[in-house]
Amino acid sequence: QVQLIESGGGLVQAGGSLKLDCAASGRTFSNTAMAWFRRAPGKEREFVATISRSGGSTYYGDSIKGRFTISRDNAKNTVYLQMNNLKPEDTAVYYCAATARTIYCRNCEGDYAYWGQGTQVTVSS
Repeated sequence: QVQLIESGGGLVQAGGSLKLDCAASGRTFSNTAMAWFRRAPGKEREFVATISRSGGSTYYGDSIKGRFTISRDNAKNTVYLQMNNLKPEDTAVYYCAATARTIYCRNCEGDYAYWGQGTQVTVSS
């Protein structure tokens, strides 16, 4: 089992930045690939970014590419999402997710077994 707790959400003006943290406990953190997803009001949950166990490989959704950066610190059991140049359409609840699978679909929420409760990000225009 993996427990995930997100933090760092809030209200920011368009063009601003926020950094989300996701603290993990339970299963050995370095054995899990991590990801961020988001759900905007009235929309399906959307893939944002994922990072491999070592942190050596990352993959991003098209809508945030070039603005968001995912990283991890295995010594601190934490994954981060640095969000720059935020836009009103980035407003959503952001979820941290983890998978212990060695083979998985990087942007498929069904392949991530563990989820946090989410943190709200609101971008005002």
